[in-house]
Amino acid sequence: MKKITCPKCGETFELTDSGYADILAQVRTAEFEKELARQQENYQKEKDSAVKIALADAKTGYKDDLAEKEREIERLKSQIELSKQAKETDIKAAVQDKDAEILKLKSQIELAEKEAELQRKTAEDSFRAELKRKDEEIAVYKDFKARQSTKMIGESLEQHCMNEFNKLRATAFPGAYFEKDNDARTGSKGDFIFRDYGADGTEYISIMFEMKNEADTTATKHKNEDFFKELDKDRNEKGCEYAVLVTMLEADNDYYNSGIVDVSYKYPKMYVIRPQFFIPLITILKNAALNSLSYKQELIQIRNQNIDITHFEENMETFKAGFAKNYELASRKFQDAIDDIDRTIKSLEKTKADLISSDRNLRLANDKAQDLSIKKLTKGSPTMKAKFDELKNQ
Repeated sequence: MKKITCPKCGETFELTDSGYADILAQVRTAEFEKELARQQENYQKEKDSAVKIALADAKTGYKDDLAEKEREIERLKSQIELSKQAKETDIKAAVQDKDAEILKLKSQIELAEKEAELQRKTAEDSFRAELKRKDEEIAVYKDFKARQSTKMIGESLEQHCMNEFNKLRATAFPGAYFEKDNDARTGSKGDFIFRDYGADGTEYISIMFEMKNEADTTATKHKNEDFFKELDKDRNEKGCEYAVLVTMLEADNDYYNSGIVDVSYKYPKMYVIRPQFFIPLITILKNAALNSLSYKQELIQIRNQNIDITHFEENMETFKAGFAKNYELASRKFQDAIDDIDRTIKSLEKTKADLISSDRNLRLANDKAQDLSIKKLTKGSPTMKAKFDELKNQ
C-alpha cells in the first residue's frame, strides 16, 4: 500500500500498488508534457537568442556557438527520449499489474465455476439415485398390487381401517362397537358397522362403512358412484344413521382427493373419504352426535312417559269393559227373571235360579269393584304410580 498526501488539503490517502502506478503514470505524463512544452519554449527562446547573437556576432565564434547550440539541442532531445522511455516503462508496468490482476480474477472465476459444476454434478447424481430408488419402490408396489386379487386388495384396505381403529379403541372409543357386518340375511351387507352409546346405554351414533379398492391392472374400472345405492340400502336395512364409503377408486379425481366429500345431495348422510380421513370422520360425527345426546335422552324419556300413560289408559279401559260386561250380563239375567215371574208363577224355580245366577254375577262385579285399587290400576305404569304417590304425600 502507498500513502499520498494532498498538497491542498493535507489529507493522506492509501492506494494499492496498481492505483499508485496509475496515478504516477498520469503525473509523469502531465509533468513530461509540461516539461517538454517548457523546454521547447526555452529552446525556442534560446534559439531565437542564439540566432540574434549569431547574426550580431556572425564573424566571431559563429561556428562554436552554433555547435554548442546543436549540442544543447541533442541533449534536450536525449532528455525527451529518456522521458518517453520512462513513461513507456511505467505504462508497461501498470499494464503488467493489470494483466496479473486479470489473470488472478480469471483463475478465481474458473475455480468457482469448477466448484459449481462439481456441486451440480453431485446434486444430479443424488437426484438420479433418489429417482431410481423411487422408481424401484413404485415398481415393487405395482408388482405387489398386480399379484393381489381384487378381494385381497379390498381386504387389505379393510384390515388397514381395522388396525387404525384398534390403535385408538381403548382411548378414544372405549365403549364403541366396531365389527364386520356378517349379517347377510337381507341379501347384502356392508363391510363394518360402528355404534357408540351414552352412559345410560342410549345409542347416539351409528355408521355403516364400505371399503373399496381396485388393482391398477383391473380391466373394468369402477367409479365411486357405482356403490352409493347399495351402501344406502345396507345402511337402511341395518338401521345405521350414517353411510361412509372408504375408497381408493378414481385415484386421480381431485373431487375425491380434496378431503371429506359430502354426497348427501344423492343419498342422505352419506360421505366419501380416502383412508387417511377414516379416523377423523368418525371423530367428527361422534362429537357432533354427543352434542345432541341429551336431546335424544329427553325424547326417549318423553316417549316412555307416553307409553306409561297409554298403559294406564289401557288398564282403565280393560276394567271398564269387564265391569260393563258383567253389569250387562247381570242386568240381562235380572230382567229375564222379572219377565219370567210376570209370565208365570210356575217358573218360580227357574226364576230363582236366574236370580241366584244374577246375584252371583253382581257379586263378582261388586267384588271386582271393591278389589279395585290404585296399586292395581298403576301396575306396569311407573309414571302414574309416581303421580298418585305424589298426590298421596300431599
